[in-house]
Amino acid sequence: MNTIATYSHQPWNKGKLVGQKAPLRLRDIWAIRVRLQLAEKTRDLAHFNLSIDSKLRVRDVAHGEHASSRAIVMQQKTQRPVQIEITEQARTVLEAWMHQAYLRSEDFLFPSRLHSSVHLSTRQYARIVKAWVTAIGLDPTMYGTHTLWRTKVSLIYRRTKNLRAVQLLLGHTKLESTVRYLGIEVDDALEMAEQIEV
Repeated sequence: MNTIATYSHQPWNKGKLVGQKAPLRLRDIWAIRVRLQLAEKTRDLAHFNLSIDSKLRVRDVAHGEHASSRAIVMQQKTQRPVQIEITEQARTVLEAWMHQAYLRSEDFLFPSRLHSSVHLSTRQYARIVKAWVTAIGLDPTMYGTHTLWRTKVSLIYRRTKNLRAVQLLLGHTKLESTVRYLGIEVDDALEMAEQIEV
């Protein structure tokens, strides 16, 4: 009896949500912040409040022992500088974290706990974000490492409806890129549908 072996290749994304991840809602942000504060997780709270790349050095966001109100980071994809506003709440917890971790200006702001790396890897950061969203009962497949940055600009757009301001914050050269990034058509359609149901 001859048997025919069949090879079944399963796609890497089978059963996974791929594409752009959703931004957090304001109530989700506060739920995560409160949980991190109650658990006294200064490092995670600083990381969450900063909500930008974890590979920053202390000198990128602080002068001496005090956190700056702005930082400029280079986008990896475009190699263009983007100015980041750092809120007072984020500055306060950053200063507490730098003091607690004895960080110097040449240190990475969020060093890795692994000896093989000097800063958090994208994979480590993904695990942290997953823990944050899971802790408040959200589906972790809906959110990713880019969620926090996308959240901030989405909230700014919702409040101001100023696409040009969001475009500048993101460092996009084309307005169409900003529209796609925000998913405005989808969001606006959902917003209108909610208003009709009322």
